[in-house]
Amino acid sequence: MREPRTRADAVRNREAVLDAAEALFEREGPAEVSMNSVAAAAGVGKGTVFRAFTDRAGLLQALAERRTAPLREAIAEGAPPLGPGTPPRERIPAVLDAVAGAKLDNRALYLALEETGSSSPYQAPSYAWMHATLRDGLEQLTGTGRASYLAHVLLAAVRADLITQLAGEEGLTAEEIRERLGAYVASVLP
Repeated sequence: MREPRTRADAVRNREAVLDAAEALFEREGPAEVSMNSVAAAAGVGKGTVFRAFTDRAGLLQALAERRTAPLREAIAEGAPPLGPGTPPRERIPAVLDAVAGAKLDNRALYLALEETGSSSPYQAPSYAWMHATLRDGLEQLTGTGRASYLAHVLLAAVRADLITQLAGEEGLTAEEIRERLGAYVASVLP
């Protein structure tokens, strides 16, 4: 059975909403932007926004997915050190460093996404994909017994709330955060 095709106007509306959300988030910050303001800026009804994204968390997740699409592509298909042909001992630290960079560059968006609390972050498609990527590499180093747990632990080290705490309250630079993350990852890998 064929999957139903998305209507062209629905695709256009989805892109318009994401473009509007991007612009509003850049100007006002994700925490300050409502679904109503995104709909108005996109020139669509509020119902259109909710049909496309279900809720605020869905919109934030879609925007985060859009912003990190090049990173996910580099991890899935790219060259070393991020790509799949890289030995796990090199790839895992490189992937986590790249994720930390994305979180640093998009801190407000990821913090707003983490704070929505509408569903478990562990169920988000991007988290599940990243966890599986790390777990698969870790299985080669540790076996299956510890790999899943270690993948979760390593991903916890790049949560936006932690990155924000380190960069804000503790005053670490992006370089210091990434350097300390690298040392931590090295200490965890067998």
